[in-house]
Amino acid sequence: MFRALAVHNFRVYVGANLVSLTGTWMQRIGQDWLVLQLSGGSGTALGVVTALQFAPTLALTFYGGLLADRYDKRRMLLVTQTVLGVLALALAVLVASGGIELWHVFALALALGAVSALDTPARQSFVSEMVGPALLGNAVSLNSTVFNGARLVGPALAGGVIAASGGDTAPAFFVNAASFAATVCALALMRDAELQHSPPVARARGQLRAALAYTRAHPDLQLAMVLAFVVGTFGFNSQITVALMAREVFGLGAGAFGLLSTAFAVGSLSGALVSTRRDSRPQQRFLLLAAMAFGAVTAVSGLMPTEWAYAVLLVPCGAAGLVFSVACNSFVQLGVEPQMRGRILALYFMCFMGGTPVGAPLVGWVSQHLGARWGLVSSGLVVLLAAVAVGAVLARGRHVRVEAHVAPPSVRLHVDPLPGPVAVAGVVEEAAAEVPGTPVARR
Repeated sequence: MFRALAVHNFRVYVGANLVSLTGTWMQRIGQDWLVLQLSGGSGTALGVVTALQFAPTLALTFYGGLLADRYDKRRMLLVTQTVLGVLALALAVLVASGGIELWHVFALALALGAVSALDTPARQSFVSEMVGPALLGNAVSLNSTVFNGARLVGPALAGGVIAASGGDTAPAFFVNAASFAATVCALALMRDAELQHSPPVARARGQLRAALAYTRAHPDLQLAMVLAFVVGTFGFNSQITVALMAREVFGLGAGAFGLLSTAFAVGSLSGALVSTRRDSRPQQRFLLLAAMAFGAVTAVSGLMPTEWAYAVLLVPCGAAGLVFSVACNSFVQLGVEPQMRGRILALYFMCFMGGTPVGAPLVGWVSQHLGARWGLVSSGLVVLLAAVAVGAVLARGRHVRVEAHVAPPSVRLHVDPLPGPVAVAGVVEEAAAEVPGTPVARR
């Protein structure tokens, strides 16, 4: 389960990343609470700040992936992590000085998103250089476990710190600014000789177009990116929905808001730990079932009558979301060539996070005008119906059946293969291959 931790560089990186990500989650909770304070509880303002933070994903992530393929990823991360720490410090100083205004939060969120757009593809593809292809699947799962371990601790710490400070969010931002020092030190102290550097891609024309062509030639990657876009746009908005459910529906304060976020993180951490058992590339049908489960549980959670019932259902909601996220990430990373990994991962994260500038304000608007419950229920239904629709398209012309087993408990989706070989983008795939299989490219 923890095989990748035997690698020195990855072990050092994971420890520092846990510290840094805990601070990041403290800032996310603090930022959401600060926006609600400055805007008078506006769900639309909360959606706007989230959109601004993720908007640069569309413009810069693809370019960040190209930089990750061209240049030394470790040096690139040293720069981006340092800048992120400076931005966190700027927000902390503004809040502590009493000069903070809503537009300051919007501007810093946009800057944070711009740097993160360059940081994300380098950070994700750097994992393979630390551990190599044999341990990549396990390392991706462990990385997600650390991310969600921080999500488990960070919101609770943020809620406690903000509550103890009488609603002041500045201490949470100061902690986050300091936490980036851990990652910077870990990157600086790594054993460079033990890194498995990917051959750098020489500067040339059309390298971004080459990544798009590569994706078009691999329908399995297209499937993952479509699902990632829908789930990321409409499903992964817990920073908005949990905050609004806590404040508007249940009338809770910052401390309880942090605990609800922690309940979601408990499920996410459980899903990440379960995912570490996977060694091989997930199948497409697994991605579909995970997306369906996440959408269904998300929709049902919006109907819970009390904060305790809502908190309980946040656990399986977080678990389903993380199982999908880890599986989709592994599916993409293990399905691309090393020299294309930075650009393809950038395209993948553009799909996963690039729809947030549309989805977050939309969910916030629905929550503000129809109620926080409707914002949560509608987002879950969109994910569920989209996953069902994608599954129906893949299963077109095939016999589909679902088997449920009690001992051991499991659900299996069976899709009979199409007869004969299926040509996909010039590559012949046997129809008996992975079910539901690679769909035929239609022109």
